[in-house]
Amino acid sequence: MTEVLFQYLPGADRAIPLPAYATAGAAGADIRANLAPEDRAQGLHLPPMARVLVPTGLACAIPDGYEMQIRARSGLALKHGLTLPNAPATIDSDYRGPLGVILQNLGDAPFTVEHGMRIAQIVIAPVVQARFSQAETLPDTARGSGGYGSTGVS
Repeated sequence: MTEVLFQYLPGADRAIPLPAYATAGAAGADIRANLAPEDRAQGLHLPPMARVLVPTGLACAIPDGYEMQIRARSGLALKHGLTLPNAPATIDSDYRGPLGVILQNLGDAPFTVEHGMRIAQIVIAPVVQARFSQAETLPDTARGSGGYGSTGVS
C-alpha cells in the first residue's frame, strides 16, 4: 500500500476528515470541502454554468513515481450536474501547495457547496515518464494515419 501524507493548512477546520475510501473496493477516496471561516456558514454559491475553486484545507506529499488524480463524484454529477472541467486533474508528486478542486455547475439550478461536503474523489496512480525523441519517419501499423472514426461505428 502506498502512503500519501496530508497536512492541514493554517485556518483549516481539523474536524473535516482526511480523504477516505467509502468502501473496501473503492478506487477513489472522497475528499471534502474545507471552506474558509467566513464561508462556512453560508457555503459557496455556484450558479448554473459557473465554476469555483473549492478549498480542501489540505496540502499533501505524494510518493515519487505517483500522481493524485482528482475526479468528479458520480452522484453530484447525476443529481446536480456538477463536474470538474479539468477532469481528471493531476497533482504531481513534487507539489506541496494547497489542494483545491475546480467545480463547475452544468445543471439548471444553483448549487451550494457546504462546508465538509464530499466534493470529489482522489485516485493515486503510478506515473511512467517517457523519453521524447524526434524521428524522420515513424514505424508503420495496420491503422496507419486513420484518425477520428476510422475504426468504425460500433
